[in-house]
Parts: sequence; structure tokens; C-alpha cells
Amino acid sequence: MKKGFLLNSKISYLIANMGHKDMLAIGDAGLPVPFGVDKIDLAVSRGVPNFLEVFDAILSEQHIEAVILAEEIKEKSTKMHHEILSRISKIRDKDNVKIDIIYKGFQGLLQQTKGEKVFIVS
Repeated sequence: MKKGFLLNSKISYLIANMGHKDMLAIGDAGLPVPFGVDKIDLAVSRGVPNFLEVFDAILSEQHIEAVILAEEIKEKSTKMHHEILSRISKIRDKDNVKIDIIYKGFQGLLQQTKGEKVFIVS
């Protein structure tokens, strides 16, 4: 039996097979998943599991080089924005790594998801 924090076998498998510069997206059930991108739907009901729970599970298993956020998060979801930046800052300090924070407008973010290896819906 797996001992780590992330128990979802499909997500664990995909992370184990990701390479340098491969991308993974986490979004809510309303964000469209591009055709051809592998989708893992974790949603049970609205907000269950919540974004940060999924984000934390992914961070427990995956080395990240960058986080791409919607520009709108700065004003429309300031608490979520702070929580994400706090988690990234802790990883930077703990692992002494560079992690870029990139902001894109909503349409740019939708275009970005077309290049993802996997899309996780929370």
C-alpha cells in the first residue's frame, strides 16, 4: 500500500511519467478541458475536494518549475491568491529552488491548458 500523501493512483502514475517542462492543470468543474488532454475528475460536489486540497496533494509529489495563474485571481480571489503564493514561497525556501509565478488573462489561460499533459478537475 502506498505510504505517501497522494493516494490517487492515476494522478500518481501521471506525475511519475511527467518530464521536464510537462504541464499539469488544476481547475474547477466549470473550466473547459481541451479535447485530447487527459482529464481526471475528482469533483464530488461543488468545492469538494477544494482547489487547495488538490494543490497540496500535487505539491507533495511533484517538483514544479512554474505556476501559471489567471490574472484575475489578484482581485477576484485575493485569499486564494495569497494561499497559493504562500505555499510556493515555502517550497522555494525549503528546497532552495526557483519557481516562476506567471499570470495570464483568462483567455490566455484557456489557451495554455491546450498544452497540458493532464487536467485535474476539483
